[in-house]
Order: sequence, then C-alpha cells, then structure tokens
Amino acid sequence: MFMNSGNFSSYLTYGEEDLKWQIVCNDAGYNEIVKGQTYPPNIEQHPEGFKSVGTGRTLNEFQIIYITSGAGTYVVEEKTYKIRPGSIMLIFPGVKHSYKPDLKTGWTEYWIGFSGPYPENLYKTNVITPTKSHFELGLHDTILYIYNKIFDQIREQKPGFQIRCGADTISLLAEIISLSRNQDLKSGNEEVVENIKFILEENLYKNLDINSISEKMSMSKPQLNTIFKSYTGMSPYQYFLNIKINKAKEWLDLDTYPVKEIALNLSFSDPLYFTRLFTKKTGVSPSKWRIYH
Repeated sequence: MFMNSGNFSSYLTYGEEDLKWQIVCNDAGYNEIVKGQTYPPNIEQHPEGFKSVGTGRTLNEFQIIYITSGAGTYVVEEKTYKIRPGSIMLIFPGVKHSYKPDLKTGWTEYWIGFSGPYPENLYKTNVITPTKSHFELGLHDTILYIYNKIFDQIREQKPGFQIRCGADTISLLAEIISLSRNQDLKSGNEEVVENIKFILEENLYKNLDINSISEKMSMSKPQLNTIFKSYTGMSPYQYFLNIKINKAKEWLDLDTYPVKEIALNLSFSDPLYFTRLFTKKTGVSPSKWRIYH
C-alpha cells in the first residue's frame, strides 16, 4: 500500500549530479501528533540535531513545516508565535528555533528539509528572511498537493527523484510567497472554497463525506454546494473525483502499481467502476493511459 496514511519520515542522500541543480532535499515527513503525545514522536529514529525541536535547536538546512490541524507554539528570533491550522514555519540554517504542539490538542504536520545554492541565494537577497518566517496562510490544497507529490517521489526513489523533489520544493516556496503577498485580496467565500478544496485533498484516499464537510464549515449542504460551484464550476463531489483521477494518472505514469491497487488505494472498492470512471474522464482506459502517456 502506498497511500499517505499514518506517520512517514525519510532522511535522504544526494550526489554531485543532484547538487548541480542548485537544490537538494535532505528530509521530509508527515506526522499526526495526538493530544498528550511526546514530541517529537519516535525520537530515537531522528538524527541527533533534530531531536531538540521542542526545546531549541539550530539546523544546517532550510525547512518548511505546514500545520494542518491542532495548535502549538513556534519560537524564533526571540519571538513566540501561536500556531494553528494553516500555519507555516520557514526554518533557516544557523537560526535557533523551537516548535511543538499543545499537549491538549496535538497537531498534524508536514515538513520538507532542503539545502543548496538556490535557497541560499534567496536568503542572501532577502527574498526569504528569518524576520518573516511565520505565515498564516490557511488551508490550501495546492500546498498539500505539493507535499504529497514530494512524498510519493521519495517513496519511489526512481533515478532523478532528487531533481524532481528539488523542483517541487521551489514550487512550494513560490506558492507560499505568492499566497502571502495576495492574502489581503481574499474574499470570505474564496477562503471557504479554499478550505473545502483542502479538506478534499487531505481526504483523497478516503470516501467523500459531504455531511462532515458541511458541519466542519458550519453551513448547510446546499449553501456549501452553491458557493463551491460558483467558484469552480463543479460540485465538491465532482471536484473530488477529478483529483482522484489526477492522482491515478500520476501513479499510472510511474508504471509501478497495478490498476487494481491504484483503485483500492483511492478507495474505489470496485476496480471496474474505477476503470469506467477513468475512461469517462480521460477518454481512455487506465491500461491504455499507461501505454500512451
């Protein structure tokens, strides 16, 4: 099984050819920290320099940490920030910092660690800076999508995966900076739509429960559907099917997993229904997509 469920972490290696691309990924992971849980979890599995994240540490790499649920604190440059769903922490090499979830809530975190001349140049030219290392961007499916794309590539570790991970990390940085600059222009309904997209993306490997989404958004199902469709041109259910099909295309392109396994991992209990849906959405069957793309 290769769905993004349960905790995941990986510490990576790279070669001289990877460094020629000016950015490499050193580590990445995903953790669901339940309330009352010791932080960081599975501390013995982390390198020594990473273990003191809750009390104070200095790294020799950049990191981007995205919190999607729960609450906690982040301390950097003698400032303390409250962390909530949608918070992003941008960690800089040589800058002491600490962060940890609240024991009463826990949190869900995604992270990527990276280094190289490209991010160092962004740092030197103040495109990114420790004085602006905390972002309250909210829940965005685009950010979550990039993290999951990186995780998939790390799990596969096919030749050239470092190049792809590095490119995706640059995309992640660009998305964060862009969203930060445009944050003030966001309308209330646009934020609702973005939150719904995020929930759909985070539950990509499950079945859609529109009732729980409407409850979480504190609105009726008709109201939720109307707002979402006015921005996207489709219902949440159709949007959900589309992102499932797009994920299936990515896995088919990897040419590693059987069609039946892809269907099951995307929570299609009937692989034949998945095949019919995929064919309707793309014009070709999953097996033909694998051959011709």
